[in-house]
Amino acid sequence: MADTESGSYGNGGNSNDADDIEFPILCETCLGDNPYVRMTKEKLGKECKICSRAFTIFRWLPGRGMRYKKTEICPTCAKLKNVCQTCILDLEHGLPVQVRDSMLGMQDEVPREESNRRDYLAKMANRLEVLGDPLDFSGKTQPAGRGALQRMARKSPYYKRNRAHVCSFFVKGQCTRGSECPYRHEMPDGDPELAKQNIVDRYHGNNDPVARRMLARSRKSENTLTAPTDKSITSLFVTGMDGLAQADLLGHFGAYGELKSVAVVPKGNCAFVNFKSRAGAEAAAAAALGGCVIKEKPVRLAWAKPRPKGPESEVAARAGGKANNGAHQHQELPNGIPLPPGVQQGRKPAAYPSQDPTAQGAAASRGN
Repeated sequence: MADTESGSYGNGGNSNDADDIEFPILCETCLGDNPYVRMTKEKLGKECKICSRAFTIFRWLPGRGMRYKKTEICPTCAKLKNVCQTCILDLEHGLPVQVRDSMLGMQDEVPREESNRRDYLAKMANRLEVLGDPLDFSGKTQPAGRGALQRMARKSPYYKRNRAHVCSFFVKGQCTRGSECPYRHEMPDGDPELAKQNIVDRYHGNNDPVARRMLARSRKSENTLTAPTDKSITSLFVTGMDGLAQADLLGHFGAYGELKSVAVVPKGNCAFVNFKSRAGAEAAAAAALGGCVIKEKPVRLAWAKPRPKGPESEVAARAGGKANNGAHQHQELPNGIPLPPGVQQGRKPAAYPSQDPTAQGAAASRGN
């Protein structure tokens, strides 16, 4: 156990009583799926990796086959950012701080210099004790950003994140422990860039490789709202309509332009919003670039695809091109298949005996 009385920590060995807690601030993933988890507690046993203050650390095993986990930052720093003390991810959505702050338009106010950061954290700690949570991380004032976070968040805990690390000796072919090795014996198949993560950068929301990838994926999904070149498309496709009715869509999209119709597909949990003009559809799509929220429920928006052209239109287009080249050329179906004799240009429709209702069999009946 570290000697806190010798002043070896950044605050001279003095710790805040708020950092001596009975249970850590953890997300459901880090806590694990074991309802009978047991923890070891060490009072003032470690420095916080953000503020360098001594705090009470906890260590536990999330489940069978997992690795031991411990708290990395103090409770005060965790409350200031509403993050888990172990994984430094947002407690509400389980996403990196950089992703949450980007979607909600929040700025990192924690100073980087040690002296300024120490004073700032001391003031915020007193504010937490008096007023409670000083910041709103729920996104109630930013419904569009909150909807984007809900779409990006996982629906259930990701316990695979608690697995043991890959054995570096096994990767080199030098591990001699065999089945007794506490690390995983498998070759790493992930992106090496994602392994270069720093707790301080993750806490402040800067230079986080996981956050950069998630934000790039989110921007790519927003490209579906890019207006198509076909000006005849005036419809939008809405998905994720949990409990929304046709009247809700009429009231929301009617503000952007006159609607032709709104077709709701209950089985598919989706709908088609058809505008009378292209300008109205473009206005609704532009307003939904940051996320579309209807009746406090986030939905996904995309441009509807044009109806596929059938073979009859292709035949008509080919017929027009062939007629300009000369009447003696025959029309063709796709893949070079010739048309029946009755439809070829310049010929009269062929009369087959079997098409005569007065005929019997293949031979036409002749009068006496």
